[in-house]
Amino acid sequence: MTTRGVTLDGAGLGALMPMHLGLDSAGRICSAGSTITKVCGEGELIGLPFLEVFAVQRPRGLHDAQTLAQQAVPRLRLSLLAPPGTGFKGLSVPIARGGGALVNLSFGIGVVEAVRRHGLTERDFAPTDLAIEMLYLTESKTAVQDELRNLNRRLEGARNAAEEQALSDPLTGLRNRRAMNRALARCCADGPRFALMQIDLDHFKRVNDSHGHAAGDAVLEAVARILLEETRRGDIVARIGGDEFVIIMPGIGEYAPLHRIAERLIMRLDTPIHVGEAECCVSASIGAILSSDYAAPEPDRILRDADMLLYDAKHAGRGRIVTLEQGSERRTG
Repeated sequence: MTTRGVTLDGAGLGALMPMHLGLDSAGRICSAGSTITKVCGEGELIGLPFLEVFAVQRPRGLHDAQTLAQQAVPRLRLSLLAPPGTGFKGLSVPIARGGGALVNLSFGIGVVEAVRRHGLTERDFAPTDLAIEMLYLTESKTAVQDELRNLNRRLEGARNAAEEQALSDPLTGLRNRRAMNRALARCCADGPRFALMQIDLDHFKRVNDSHGHAAGDAVLEAVARILLEETRRGDIVARIGGDEFVIIMPGIGEYAPLHRIAERLIMRLDTPIHVGEAECCVSASIGAILSSDYAAPEPDRILRDADMLLYDAKHAGRGRIVTLEQGSERRTG
């Protein structure tokens, strides 16, 4: 192909313009760059009528490829007729000798999608093509965005871990007082009925004095496991002090199930806990409240009343539950 005294063979033209199409005077494709051939699929382009391969969106009214051989068209908008219908922008100039036209295409702003869709690489573009810089920028942007997403995930994980740590008892892994206060306030505000137990271990000081604080910690860990085993997944089990625990049980509005749960806890906690060679004996005193005991349950009042009932249980002989029912104290042993 010769233009203004410069002659290029197919290899030279393909190196400069891998997205070019050469058309003869009848509008048939007589040469094609390697990249446009790759994008158009496995079929042979040479010899096909241009308008059987591409649909022209602009200029409107271009229904005859021979028009491209007669005049320059600086702003072509094309798309493949075959799926996936990849779009192009392009430039067409007539060839002085022999007729026909030279059409050079690009993907425009759709280059990133085209690269992904057709499996293109840097070798499919001319070294001077700005698409390469755009691809580098896109890759850099993607890498930065990926790193930012990873950083955000790490920060979110660290934040969640810190929040979890702030709401957990470090020894037993149960909820701590702060978490319990939040849960109780939420239960009081949301309105559904719930039950609350305040539990204190009897004779725990004797364990520490006789077997040491390490044994005491082991007993607390064992008690925590028992409390979790005897409660439901949605219950809130918290350690709020040295040997004090609170259980909040959403959905319980009657005393019968509350007593059944308390009796199982008392029975299991009355069983000696073995720590190494030591036999550690504790029991549990429980003060229990139903939210339905109050016209408008308030966290502070519920905790105060549960604490009062807990000490009533201790004074009544320990290892028992005391509940508040119908406005009066009821002790059961």
